[in-house]
Amino acid sequence: MTRSHWSSTPTAPVAKHTRSGTLGLSTQLRGSERLAVTEFQHAEDASLAVAHEIAQLIRSRSAANQKCVLGLATGSTPLGVYRELVRLHQMESLSFQDVVTFNLDEYYPISPDASQSYHRFMWENLFSHIDIRPEKVHIPDGQLPQEALAAYCQSYEAQIREAGGLDLQLLGIGRTGHIGFNEPGSPADSRTRLIALDRVTRLDAASDFYGEQYVPRRAITMGVGTIMESRRIILMAFGENKSATVAQAVEGPISANIPASYLQQHPQVQCVLDFAAAAELTRVKSPWLFEPIQWTEQMTKRAVIWLARKLNKAILKLTDEDFGEHGLQDLLAGQGPAYEINLKVFRDLVGKITGWPAGKPESLLRPGDIRRPGDAIFPKKILVFSPHPDDDVISMGGTIIRMVDQGHNVHIAYQTSGNIAVFDADALRYADFVREFNRGFGLDAVSAERLERQLEEFVIGKKAGDSDSPPLRTIKTLIRRCEARAGARACGIPPQQLHFLDLPFYETGLIRKDPISQADVQIILELLQKLRPHQIYAAGDLSDPHGTHRMCLEALLQAIEIFNRDSGTTPPEVWLYRGAWQEWEPESIDMAIPLSPGELARKRDAIFKHQSQKDRAMFPGTDQREFWQRAEDRNRGTADIFNRLGLAEYEAIEGFVKWSAASQ
Repeated sequence: MTRSHWSSTPTAPVAKHTRSGTLGLSTQLRGSERLAVTEFQHAEDASLAVAHEIAQLIRSRSAANQKCVLGLATGSTPLGVYRELVRLHQMESLSFQDVVTFNLDEYYPISPDASQSYHRFMWENLFSHIDIRPEKVHIPDGQLPQEALAAYCQSYEAQIREAGGLDLQLLGIGRTGHIGFNEPGSPADSRTRLIALDRVTRLDAASDFYGEQYVPRRAITMGVGTIMESRRIILMAFGENKSATVAQAVEGPISANIPASYLQQHPQVQCVLDFAAAAELTRVKSPWLFEPIQWTEQMTKRAVIWLARKLNKAILKLTDEDFGEHGLQDLLAGQGPAYEINLKVFRDLVGKITGWPAGKPESLLRPGDIRRPGDAIFPKKILVFSPHPDDDVISMGGTIIRMVDQGHNVHIAYQTSGNIAVFDADALRYADFVREFNRGFGLDAVSAERLERQLEEFVIGKKAGDSDSPPLRTIKTLIRRCEARAGARACGIPPQQLHFLDLPFYETGLIRKDPISQADVQIILELLQKLRPHQIYAAGDLSDPHGTHRMCLEALLQAIEIFNRDSGTTPPEVWLYRGAWQEWEPESIDMAIPLSPGELARKRDAIFKHQSQKDRAMFPGTDQREFWQRAEDRNRGTADIFNRLGLAEYEAIEGFVKWSAASQ
């Protein structure tokens, strides 16, 4: 797959890694950092680097006739590491015969066979695919009686000591700053124990358990003191939702409120991040404060917007003194005076604002209008990709409405069914409706009643964390499909211009999805070949590196690469929008679409059509606002930022970043 970048997204120094070699991760401290950090542009590359580091350790220990003792983590973050270790075993003869493992934690109480148990996670994702000896695998037992836990935890500590201690501990980091399940307040000398889980942690785990109410309230975890006795520690973090916590752990003071900050006291710790997780580090946000940099147009734009927002000034009001007093002397000396720099950035931002997202027909162009490539093509065929059946209207409903109103041919492709995000009660309500509908129209009521009875029996007997039965999944799929049609209809798009792709990677019936396969890519490619769009819009909200949005974008970009190579036509423009959790920063936005109060109201109405996600969504995360509230707050927030920077005042703005293919 060809790597991608966003044309106006700043690029940080990133490590390079190839499958053929092992990367020695840097231990140099930089800027205000108190932990050594290595960033990668992509989470996949970070995972490869860590896997090869572990493989090198295993091989060096084996060559010295010594065992290798690993502390292992679970969750989405280390999955790429485990996949690469499996590949190294199967393709490059990496042996785990001399490896001993200790897992960090486990939910309590939980059966090892439960789909959410870390015991099952480790065997499904690593142990069953390698030659490790089962007796050398240690995972906390989540089904012991509580009165046996204290002795068991002491025994777990003793087993680590008897193995010679941990040579390398792999860690993730929770949004509370926890390592393992050591929640805020955990002491630095804590040992393996039973702990109560923070509500934020439980909310983050809600999707794995089909609802927060089913997440265990406790867990068994190695203590901070246990982790700190490891000879070497690698802390991994991917995605924007981890960036603020990472910054606190790396740059902030040591505090029990951020247990990961204790790692600053360890002599051999390495933080391995993707660029998104590193985004809040000071040297990434404002690198000019630490070292001389090359003042590209994009970096200049970043710095000026940073300065304006820091001082709460409009861009055109910034002075030479403002630049000089806030670390921007080099920029002022090279490109000043301040007003000239300000004017260039201001004009650039003004040029990003347009009321014609698909271009303005030449017949409507007026003197002074900015002519964009492709303006002569009218109407355009637009293809909007929506990972879930409501991401389209939540994230760019106003722009969709604008393009339809302007006469363009807008199609929407729903990449997944979104069926796991429908409450059981809603499925039963719709099943009851179908039964009554069939009865009212003289259809086969016997079959409808039989199905409804089967569904009721299944739901009544359903246990926490159980996956849905195929009929229940089908009903939930239909619910979301009908809502998508209603939402699109509210935007003026007829049903025949909607495409329900039901990508196979999603249809597992489980929270955990399959990796993207050629089948997923082929489905998207066939749609591209059929429609041959002039513009493509896709979700660029990648806060979870293993989430549905990221996987949908991965499949789409692979399909676009093939389509562009084989189509023989001008490649379509590709624009990335963001979802219900973040918005693009102003310096990254390549196209800003202002919305009127009326358009914002129509967007809200389209979101309301998704009734199964209204009032209370299945997986809301820690943000308790409804999706329409999040969307409006984001859009109004972007408009407010533009206003404060000295641009025109709008009701709301939807922002987009232009995607372009990078080199291999």
